[in-house]
Amino acid sequence: MSTITELLTELFLMPLIAFMVGLAMVLMLRKIGARLQRRVGPPLLQPIFDIVKLYGKDTQVSHGLIHDIGLVMAVGGYVAAEIFLPVPGMDGIADKGGIITLSYVMMVPSLGLALGVGQCANPNGSIGISRALTAMLAYDIPFIIVVFGVAAHYQSTSLVGMIEYQQAHQWGIFEMPLLAAAGLFALQGMMGKQPFEIYVAPAEIATGPMVEMSGKYMGGLFVMQTFQLYTAGVLYTSLFLGGGSNWFEFLLKIFVVVAIPMSVAFVFPRYRTEDMVRIMWKWPVMAALIGIAFVL
Repeated sequence: MSTITELLTELFLMPLIAFMVGLAMVLMLRKIGARLQRRVGPPLLQPIFDIVKLYGKDTQVSHGLIHDIGLVMAVGGYVAAEIFLPVPGMDGIADKGGIITLSYVMMVPSLGLALGVGQCANPNGSIGISRALTAMLAYDIPFIIVVFGVAAHYQSTSLVGMIEYQQAHQWGIFEMPLLAAAGLFALQGMMGKQPFEIYVAPAEIATGPMVEMSGKYMGGLFVMQTFQLYTAGVLYTSLFLGGGSNWFEFLLKIFVVVAIPMSVAFVFPRYRTEDMVRIMWKWPVMAALIGIAFVL
């Protein structure tokens, strides 16, 4: 009974911690952007204020049950992903699911967003979703190749086993530098940040999937972003940086990992959809394939 209670406690705490850390990452994203643009940036609690404001608004537009289910899938996909990511003191069901299951679960948010926005009649939303699904196809190819290479190197698909191996021997970033570089490149697209944020296109009038999202729907997308940033940081840290033996080390690693693509995002311009696919299928795929040749 105690084992079941501990597992249920972990399954509750892991998404909660992910949300809180994700809020801090959103704040860091805005602070980095402000500093690079010589601005002060938002106050400490601004992400919380934004969520409260969005959920406090009256949402006038709803396009039916599918619209709502799509948003639930978008947020719920990342919430489910958290229980497959081992953190210090809590493994959840990471040892049972493995990196393969996690890779499938991480596709659910994009598909849910496509389902919800696809219910809308606005053509701008459809354009944004087509870009989002194309972007997912672009970064998923190098990501899956990296996952295959890492699993082949460790002879396991268990994230818990990968972390234990790295802590006993050497971090994956030193043993598989090419796969680590390709994974970081794919991470940039996975997070939807510049120069690979074409499906959001905030500088355009047609803001993609967000064109039909307001109030609580926009608040849901904000919450999804917090989980998205956290998931990307923890996944890369687990694969290549040996996880964390304690929370201080763990948080330091994931914040550094997320800060790298965030810093790049404010320096480079946004690429077009076809450019994103071409770049993602060229350099990270090439690096990942060469990296696999070295580990096999």
